[in-house]
Amino acid sequence: MQRIIFALFFSFSTAAALAQSAPAPAQKPLELAADAPERHIVVPGDTLWGISSKFLKDPFRWPELWKMNAEQVKNPHRIYPGQVLILDRSGGDPRLRLGNLVKLGPQVHVEVPPKEIPAISPQAIEPFLAQPLVINPGEFDTVPRIVATQENRVYTGTGDLIYVTSNADPNVKRWQIFRPGRPLIDPENNEPLGIEAVYLGNAQPAGALGEVLPLEVTSVKEEIGRGDYVVPAPPPQVMSYVPHAPEKEIEARIMTIYGGVGEGAANAVVSISRGKNDGLEVGHVLALYRTGATVANRFENDEPMTHTLPDERYGLAFVFRVFDRVSYALVTSSSRTVLLGDRLRKP
Repeated sequence: MQRIIFALFFSFSTAAALAQSAPAPAQKPLELAADAPERHIVVPGDTLWGISSKFLKDPFRWPELWKMNAEQVKNPHRIYPGQVLILDRSGGDPRLRLGNLVKLGPQVHVEVPPKEIPAISPQAIEPFLAQPLVINPGEFDTVPRIVATQENRVYTGTGDLIYVTSNADPNVKRWQIFRPGRPLIDPENNEPLGIEAVYLGNAQPAGALGEVLPLEVTSVKEEIGRGDYVVPAPPPQVMSYVPHAPEKEIEARIMTIYGGVGEGAANAVVSISRGKNDGLEVGHVLALYRTGATVANRFENDEPMTHTLPDERYGLAFVFRVFDRVSYALVTSSSRTVLLGDRLRKP
């Protein structure tokens, strides 16, 4: 009996040791785009995503082509117009390196720092960089609110004064004005993840903080009145984050599609049901999937059976704005219509 127990123990120990020493599954080798150039001169209007698409079949593997470490991905070296990107195929894996600068045209010599190229087109996401805003349902009690308007007007315009509650930070120089909009609901379990605010306009300080803080309205998108909320305006963003896949597995769903009625396509902006708390960050690229349909066989003389088809991957989305439980992403490629409820996963 002791020999049998020893033999079993030895077998389990050997299996465990082999499992621990087994190498991790090899990552799929980098695949270059079919017409990848040997070099590319960066020009104004280029984006990191556009350039990576020229070189790679999977643009989100850009950090591997550059041989970047994790810190460089989060704080990338800048790429500027005039730089030459050279594709080096001499080693086992392709890699990208910088060549000598190229003069793009006559330039005026002034002390202006060069402007790095963005990760994705700013024009595609500009309205979403500062708004909409996502507020957690429990946070509304702590957000400053408009208690009065100049001359008790029902609605205010540019140049008018508004007065907000004293919990407003007097050191903030730029404010956004909003009111609660539609709730963002997780399609998986109907859980509210936040409330998407309706952006109304901007304001700036117009006096000292007392029982209220006076603000001057500097721009108006929609009518502003008593009861509306104010929050500090986020700083301008430069979208120079390197496109890259998340390190951990992600399972998210599309909650809203902007610019379409329940459907979209490439260059559509979508809200997704995962955020910072789930490990998402700006620059992450997610794959879009359509859930496989359940079909019934219709063969004669067979027992009725159903079959669930596999989920179909049909595109990619670039995450450009992240809140605690919600994110916004730009659909960068899509081979079919983007629908509400479609899934997003680590590619």
